[in-house]
Amino acid sequence: MLLKNPSLNQVIKKTVVISPETSLLEAREILLRHRISRLIVSRNDKPVGIVTEKDLVHAIYYIAGKPIEAIRVGEFMSRDLVTITEEDTLYDYAKLMISHKISSIIVLKKDRTLAGIITKTDLASIFLTQSSSPLAVSKVMTRKVITVKPADSLLFVESVLIHNKISRVVVERKRMPVGIITHRDFIPAKMPLWVKQYADPKEVEEFTLGAHPHEYKANQLSYLLTFTASDIMTPNPVVIDVKEDVSTVALLMIRHGISGLPVVSKSLLVGIITKTDIVKAIASG
Repeated sequence: MLLKNPSLNQVIKKTVVISPETSLLEAREILLRHRISRLIVSRNDKPVGIVTEKDLVHAIYYIAGKPIEAIRVGEFMSRDLVTITEEDTLYDYAKLMISHKISSIIVLKKDRTLAGIITKTDLASIFLTQSSSPLAVSKVMTRKVITVKPADSLLFVESVLIHNKISRVVVERKRMPVGIITHRDFIPAKMPLWVKQYADPKEVEEFTLGAHPHEYKANQLSYLLTFTASDIMTPNPVVIDVKEDVSTVALLMIRHGISGLPVVSKSLLVGIITKTDIVKAIASG
């Protein structure tokens, strides 16, 4: 057993709730103000949907013929909710997260009203504080690392993320990790015109709505051919040695607000470990 007496009550978080009538602009402002990536949509204290950063981007680009200020959350929220009850365990939660390939699950009370939400970050936190036995990074990391070079074009980097269905790609030079790129790093180039015109630089940086690149027409991205991976990557990424324990990984993820770390041995890239890997470890018991 990896965790000591795991209980959902230890990590259930109260979450910001909005109604289906909330406007897209209001939802965006709430996400930024609270520095969160998702909102629960509720009616009569019962969840009816969820809105993520990606949902906002999709709505901005695909709800045509309607001014942005008139778009309501109920028009684009995700309605297929994955839920769990307060009586379930963290193992149950982890298994659901892996099977549905999601990053959060809504927790319900006995009467089916909202109790809160749990995310992968919450599981990483509980692993850090309650892991009962050592677990080597080498046991859970992904050994086949998909990488790009600093000089690769941004369109090539996007194609790598899309075709491999991954959230991040390591930028490497001579087998050494020199940077990391996620979908969110592309946002300044794809940010809607209304955001670019009216937001200050700091807000633009915070407005990291990670849309999938393939949702955009090729001619909208053609100018990206002049940029390379080194232009948008996060340099000097946080790394972890292959001999370290997974609890150290969880600590670094929480401390730096990241979801994945390149794994190195003698400074050379040998794998990658993510929050999903930690969730899989918990799900396996």
